[in-house]
Amino acid sequence: MRAVALSVVAAVVALGASERLGGQAQAEQTAAPVAGAQAETPAEEEAPPTPRAEAPYDLTGYWVSIVTEDWRWRMVTPPKGDYASVPLSEAGLTMANTWDPARDEAEGQQCKAYGAPGLMRIPTRLHITWEDDTTLTVDTDAGTQTRTLHFGEWESPDGEPTRQGETKAEWEIQRGRRGQPNPAGGSLKAVTTNVQPGYLRKNGVAYSEKTTLTEHWDRLERRNGDEWIVITTIVEDPEYLSRPWITTLNFKKEPDGSKWDPSPCSVN
Repeated sequence: MRAVALSVVAAVVALGASERLGGQAQAEQTAAPVAGAQAETPAEEEAPPTPRAEAPYDLTGYWVSIVTEDWRWRMVTPPKGDYASVPLSEAGLTMANTWDPARDEAEGQQCKAYGAPGLMRIPTRLHITWEDDTTLTVDTDAGTQTRTLHFGEWESPDGEPTRQGETKAEWEIQRGRRGQPNPAGGSLKAVTTNVQPGYLRKNGVAYSEKTTLTEHWDRLERRNGDEWIVITTIVEDPEYLSRPWITTLNFKKEPDGSKWDPSPCSVN
């Protein structure tokens, strides 16, 4: 009887050892990499949206200026000496009093009022398009001018001053909390520098090459479906203005470009 009991114990011990060894071998086999399998790589981070994709609203299309502010200075060329509402410095007043449209015409300076600081105040139509994902183009039919708004990492090349200068743009978007969608709406901010000297008004109200133009573009939609752009402009010129000159411009969207009518610059 004792021999039988010892045999049973030995069999149980052997079976337990066999199960442990088998389990260990299975675990090692499971842990061993499969030949030819590739190691997992962390998921790539999504690229941030482009300025074009991030736009809180669509500015593209054709727009016409609706003159509701400073009508008598914008719809017609005011007479020499009519500088009301423009905060001219002494140097600015002196410069404005030298205005001679015949001289500008003879010297080929018909476009002096069509530079970035004054262009959008001229009654005009706009044609706005995306040149690429980081560049917004604004064409005007008045004077046949083109402004280029650069978004993103673009840096000014610091070249010679030009009629439209160099414009750095960005979307000012109200951000939601982390993990939450952004609230609707936003504004386009554009800052223009490195401009050639020109006119804020066609009657010789001048700005210098030291001028900085800051614009805030807002898009609105009325209950009747009309779409508008409202642009708040801030002109700062330490040479010819005694303080910033702030104005507001309104543009209404048109259904198409059938009324688009490019015309050359004019001194009056």
